[in-house]
Amino acid sequence: MPHTPEPPSLSWLFQGLPGTSPIRTNSPEHGDTHALLVRDGRIVALGDDAVRLAEAEPPEQRVQVSGLLMPAFGDGHAHPMFAGLEWFGPRIRGAGSVEEIIAAVGAWATEHPGEDWIVGASYDPTLAPDGVFDAAWLDEVVADRPVVLRAGDYHTVWCNSEALRRAGVTADTPDPRLGWIVRRADGSPSGTLREWHACDLVLDRVPGRSVDELVEALGIAGARYAECGVTFVQDAWVEPDMVEPYLVAEERGRLSFRANLAFRADPDTWVSGGQVAAFTAARERVHARSAGLVTAHTVKFFADGVIESGTAAVLEPYCDAPHTCGMPVWAPAELRDAVTAFDAAGFQVHIHAIGDAGVRPALDAVEAAQAANPAWDRRPVIAHVQLVDPADLDRFAALGVVANFEPLWAQLDPLQRELTIPRLGPERAALQYPMGDLAARGVRLSFGSDWPVTSPVPMEGVAIAVTRRTDDGLPDEEGWTPHQKLTIDQALDAYTTGVAYQVFADDRGVLTPGAAADLVWLGHDPRAAVRDGDAGTLASISVRGTWLAGRAVHGTP
Repeated sequence: MPHTPEPPSLSWLFQGLPGTSPIRTNSPEHGDTHALLVRDGRIVALGDDAVRLAEAEPPEQRVQVSGLLMPAFGDGHAHPMFAGLEWFGPRIRGAGSVEEIIAAVGAWATEHPGEDWIVGASYDPTLAPDGVFDAAWLDEVVADRPVVLRAGDYHTVWCNSEALRRAGVTADTPDPRLGWIVRRADGSPSGTLREWHACDLVLDRVPGRSVDELVEALGIAGARYAECGVTFVQDAWVEPDMVEPYLVAEERGRLSFRANLAFRADPDTWVSGGQVAAFTAARERVHARSAGLVTAHTVKFFADGVIESGTAAVLEPYCDAPHTCGMPVWAPAELRDAVTAFDAAGFQVHIHAIGDAGVRPALDAVEAAQAANPAWDRRPVIAHVQLVDPADLDRFAALGVVANFEPLWAQLDPLQRELTIPRLGPERAALQYPMGDLAARGVRLSFGSDWPVTSPVPMEGVAIAVTRRTDDGLPDEEGWTPHQKLTIDQALDAYTTGVAYQVFADDRGVLTPGAAADLVWLGHDPRAAVRDGDAGTLASISVRGTWLAGRAVHGTP
């Protein structure tokens, strides 16, 4: 299929008022500057050189910059296709009660009588005790069609009785190897399913989406990213049927962000299913067809689950469930073998590790791959890094691991107060999200959103990373675990140069001559907000414009 050309990028001169330097280059050599010239999607010159060249050959567009112009944000860990698909089902995100969710599902079912399956996301797992939701609650509004709702963390499913019936899930169904069927007192399935194999009992029955629908989902996600100033995304969970929609979206001109695809390694089939060969072939297909927006050089591993559902792997038992240390997805030896095999095939590894017993085997696997394979610029990633045993902190720098954080998680919100901290206890809870500890050790930090798990707006993440406080200022002026706070420059770097380094995009994340003109124009300089004691306003800083390779994808000058 031939590639549909993108609209031509214009030439641009961005210039501050006399005496101002409102352009952050992210480059130690260039610092802040007063002007920037873009031609053919790349930065041509900075400062006085940019002004002089613009006088000799006037650009098509001029922008007088106030606020701050800087490299566009990257999202180092997200799921844009899943986010876009949420628009295809009931709108339950943000619902403040079980009753609101049920009402939204019922209304959507009435408006869509021809839809056999009703599929939605993302409900708040704190709205029911211990995150357990009952099928009978959904049966009240939809009893004749299956309903499947994903929790906001995408590690849990809530479904109605008809969905359980079609999946054949009964009181006699045993828990699968990787997952729990949450049961009522009489042993019958409650309607809440946790983790891979349990969720898949129902999700595998849901009809798949067409390529056109998945392209539409990417278009929806791209429009939202452009509003947020994001031009690059690490898609951290790609199944085989998700590759073609990315390529078609690019070919149709519907892809408004750069994406690197991370294929999900399956502990049960990575050998028997020949995933190393299959992923290598898919990588080559992407390389051959993409015009430059899509790459596929990464493999994703899930080391464990999530703390709020008790499935993250922890070194010591959970306080509220002393009989369990969670649910490792891979046996440590198998993870080492798989990481070593994919590393040998030239894939970057990207490992979801939430608990301290998820992080340690992830580090062990990276170490094993480095010992077994020839040296190369591998840039391994451990994502989320929620709970790290202090003994393992130094290993990140020693192994060259990129620590990918989702900064919006590092706040004392209801999820922390009602589910996470009671499961960990206060001592372990205080160790969460060690951004400051790792930054002090020289570890590369990158930031992501895990969207649709949490908001894709980078400035909201910046606000949490800098303050460790919720929107309403909790817990206090110092913030939660204040020793882990980052400076404003560290937080901005994690969303720009940090993500660019993570994805081998050394021509992005900085504004220097020759670099890609991926830009974001903020309505206010966040560094000034912090200097002025207004860090509480960081999350509300607006995005006035976003440019992808010199092409405006959001805002008007």
